[in-house]
Amino acid sequence: ELSFVTEPSDKMVPHSDHVVMDCLAQGEPPVDVRWQKNGARLLESERIRILPNGSLSLSYVRRGGEQSDEGFYQCLARNKYGAILSQRARLTISSITSFVTQPSPMVVIEGSVARFACNVNASPPAIITWEFNQRALPLETERITVLPNGVLQIHEVKPEDAGVYCCVATNIASRLRSREATLTVNPGSRAKPLMKPQIIAGPQNISASQHQTVVLECVAEGNPQPLVSWSRADSKPIDVFGARVLGNGNLVISSVKAQHSGVYLCRATTPRTRNYTIAAANLTVLVPPSLVEKPESQTRPRAGTARFSCQAEGVPTPRISWLKNGEAIHSNGRIKMYNNKLVITQIIPEDDAIYQCQAENSQGSVLSMARLIVVMSEDRPSAPRNIHAETISSSAILLAWERPQYNAEKVIAYSVHYMKAEGKCLNNEEYQAVIGNDTTSHIVDDLEPARNYTFYIVAYMPMGASRMSEQVTQHTLEDVPLRTPELSLTSRSPTDILVSWQPLPAKLSRGRVSAYRLSIRTAADEQVSSVDLPGEGENSTQHLLQGLQPDTIYLLRIAVSTRIGWSQPSAWSSLRTPKTSSSTVPPAPNLELEPLNCTSITVRWHPAPSDAVVQGYKLLYNPDGQSESSAIQFRPQDYQHTLAGLDPRRKYHVKLLAFSAHGDGYQAHQIVSTPGCPSAPNRRLATLPAPDHVHGQTNSSSVVRLSWGRPAFSSGKPVSYSIRYGPVAPYNASAVRYLQTTEQTVMVQGLRSNTRYEFAVRLHMDQMSSPWSSPIYQRTLLEAPSSPPLAVRVALIEDDTALVSWRQPEQSNLAVTHYTILYASQRAWLAGEWQVLQREGSNTMALLEKLESGNVYMVKISASNQAGDGPFSNMVELPVLRGKTHQGKNPRHTYSQTETTVFKGGLYHFDEKSMTGIIIGVCIALACIVICIFILITKSKTRKSSSSKMIGQVNGEVMHNSVPPANQHQAENAEVLVSIMGNHFIDTKGGTTLMINRSGPIISCSQNKARKWNIFSSAEKSISKKSQVVEGRCFYEVGNTVLQYEEEQAVASLQPSSLQIFYRPLGESESSQTSEGSRETGDSGNFSHDEAETNSPDICQRAFAFKDERDSSENIATVNHGGISRREDATSCVLNVCTHAAV
Repeated sequence: ELSFVTEPSDKMVPHSDHVVMDCLAQGEPPVDVRWQKNGARLLESERIRILPNGSLSLSYVRRGGEQSDEGFYQCLARNKYGAILSQRARLTISSITSFVTQPSPMVVIEGSVARFACNVNASPPAIITWEFNQRALPLETERITVLPNGVLQIHEVKPEDAGVYCCVATNIASRLRSREATLTVNPGSRAKPLMKPQIIAGPQNISASQHQTVVLECVAEGNPQPLVSWSRADSKPIDVFGARVLGNGNLVISSVKAQHSGVYLCRATTPRTRNYTIAAANLTVLVPPSLVEKPESQTRPRAGTARFSCQAEGVPTPRISWLKNGEAIHSNGRIKMYNNKLVITQIIPEDDAIYQCQAENSQGSVLSMARLIVVMSEDRPSAPRNIHAETISSSAILLAWERPQYNAEKVIAYSVHYMKAEGKCLNNEEYQAVIGNDTTSHIVDDLEPARNYTFYIVAYMPMGASRMSEQVTQHTLEDVPLRTPELSLTSRSPTDILVSWQPLPAKLSRGRVSAYRLSIRTAADEQVSSVDLPGEGENSTQHLLQGLQPDTIYLLRIAVSTRIGWSQPSAWSSLRTPKTSSSTVPPAPNLELEPLNCTSITVRWHPAPSDAVVQGYKLLYNPDGQSESSAIQFRPQDYQHTLAGLDPRRKYHVKLLAFSAHGDGYQAHQIVSTPGCPSAPNRRLATLPAPDHVHGQTNSSSVVRLSWGRPAFSSGKPVSYSIRYGPVAPYNASAVRYLQTTEQTVMVQGLRSNTRYEFAVRLHMDQMSSPWSSPIYQRTLLEAPSSPPLAVRVALIEDDTALVSWRQPEQSNLAVTHYTILYASQRAWLAGEWQVLQREGSNTMALLEKLESGNVYMVKISASNQAGDGPFSNMVELPVLRGKTHQGKNPRHTYSQTETTVFKGGLYHFDEKSMTGIIIGVCIALACIVICIFILITKSKTRKSSSSKMIGQVNGEVMHNSVPPANQHQAENAEVLVSIMGNHFIDTKGGTTLMINRSGPIISCSQNKARKWNIFSSAEKSISKKSQVVEGRCFYEVGNTVLQYEEEQAVASLQPSSLQIFYRPLGESESSQTSEGSRETGDSGNFSHDEAETNSPDICQRAFAFKDERDSSENIATVNHGGISRREDATSCVLNVCTHAAV
């Protein structure tokens, strides 16, 4: 293909020098090279010649007038396929012309700062030096700084600095001296007053080309001397490698790049204070254009449509233009250019050419080429006929047509083309929808309301397309406005608010705006008042609200209407009216906001007419829904500022006011939204078209065959393909697989049966990759079961009936349609005679009926589906025994594939281990029953014996002792609670060293003798053998518990074997043995010491203390409702508790 090996580049030469502009093209010969200057053809002469390799030679260059050689040069290469144009190159002749800025005389005070500026037009840029009193200015002192941009700064001016200054500009072309300027130094006072920091020479907005050196000047004064620092408004760090501070606060950035663009802030701060002032400047780095999306070569049939797309970036934004064979293309009815696209419809043979996209700005140009190949075909169908359009809604239009009159049977598809029929029709974007040949109508939706659209239709056949049909135009209906305008609020007095807004664009208004509705209320009042305003007229975008309250916050919103209806109202915007003041303050400035890009907004303003003297401006801004930022202060001569570092697609509130000596003036308030940033995916890595005509064919349960078409322009070049495939559901990234091939067909193997797969193909060529093709879907065939059913079990549930159960085979995505059960007796099995049952795939059980007793049956099962039958399971043997009756419905025994049985003499028997286990279990159960019966009989006898003795003892003690009258202490169901002390433990179920019976409690205090319990010995026998009779007395009170203290007559402690009948009040049944304390705690008579101590003392609170007359040691027992507490010494003791009921 035709292309450039070397393209011309920018040149700068001295006057009358020889220069050669390089150009070398390659392609199928012959290749002819021509040159253009400033877009016009350059003719050869004695001084201008085109060299054999295509380069341009100028024997000497001339400057000035019409004969000047300065300008832009391009070479044009042509062969039989077309022509291409090279990039633009600039030829510059070095010169130095005149000064733009020259130094001016100055009068300064001693100790302050003097500054001279000098700027000159020169190519290449001139070097600036300074002279003082006709001599070179010495720069050895730190007080004097010469910046690269030619500015001279003298800090802490001294009397000897007074004199005459002059700047000198020098480059390769010439040397130029400026006019002289005199510096006068006046003496200053010795005692300097304190002064806030002030920037006397701040940074200026600057635009610089890449790799230039940029100077941001910042000179500050104050007392004490302020400190100067730099930062970026977007909080990004300043490039420390390419930036340095020169002199007392000047920022110099060497070899600037695109990332250096932004707003820079110079801050002058008084040391050790918070007093500071800020100056800002915007640095714009100019970047040559570069292409991020290039046009692609295409092959199209005659009467078809070709679309070329081109995207470029640079600063300033590049302008896109299109060339055909090196010449500019102009739009017409068939060729359109819009949104950086070139669309050619109804292609004719003359459209076969080389097309170039050219992006250019002030920094240069870049081009990219693509070829359109037109394929000729015969027997094309005629155009569709009788096109008719009908409006359905505000966004949809119905199209209908008739088939072509000729060759209609060859039509494979229709293409519907439509575009807006308003504004610059030639450059309106055209849309296309492709539909099948089985219909002659189509609904075009997603249109804009209240718009005129033009439609035409093209019929397609395999080898070409028809001519375009006749065009029809149709209008969509109006609709409710999509949005509301942004409000701007300004107070010009304490009692009014001026509300203004911008008209909605047609895309948002969705019709003609008929009215606006403005609603207002105060922040403290919910009552809303509204006013309707006309949608058209001179003052249709502003309204003055009067008669308001001063120093009051007002909320306002707006709604918009068309003939269809009202839009949703906007969000509330707020403004506080100013306070009433007798002094004159500046009115609100006229504010203008313009989004610069997705992260910056340009703020411009100019003062309103007023008698107030403006001393400066204050700017505040904040995102919608957030608090205001701190105010940015400006000088009275400033009328513009750039807000940078904003969020894309965000609404911002911007407020501006002027201030004077009397205070802050009235405030202007506007709302603006930042646009969205350009999408990063515009940088396409894959510029190849995806493979087309991808087809799939399922060959088996695990194999799918894929095939696809190869792009026409890749013919003759080596290509390869990637195939991506994976199951559709459930989606799993780890299940996606890839194949590589150089063929246009591939067999994808190893797939799962009965599974739906997604397939896509990608093209690789010249180290580039195309996008993935549109996916296609194929389902693998069903596979017959490869394994038998699992867990086959047979259970005999009646004498002649068995239940068979199983599980589905373990196989992924297996669909079972039915199961086959084969069973036969042993004799029939040997003869090969089976009985057959079939069950649906959802069933996993079956009944085998009419089985003959005395036979052993063989059972096996297989699974089947539409693809075939699976293998049978292992046989399971089922014995049906004679003479055995079955009771109930539980199976007598279950047989499975893993069970082993013993078969002897035609009968099945239990093994010896099973029989031994059963016998041992039965014996243990019988022994337990006998022991339980014996225990119950023994306990019954013990209770009877203890009861008779207890009654006798009680009667004797009542007669023997004198007691108080019964009416002095009455208590029903008096109870004894015994607290746990030491190792003694109460348990009414047995197992304690403290027992209570009808004779009283017995406590053994001896800790040295073992205690034994014999539950099978009787009470009388135990007492007579192991203990002596205890003599004592029991004090009686009616209904009360009495303690009896006595010394033990024998060393041996009483065994608790005779104490099986526990204490209970006389007259109670055995079932009411549990005391009230036991019921409270919910156990069987166990009490904790803490519980005993905290019980209520309402009943039986008397305490009895008994002292041993024979011994000096005390043994004290206390009885209350909470229980018994006792203190004991080494003497063994017995404590009896007696309770007597009133007679």
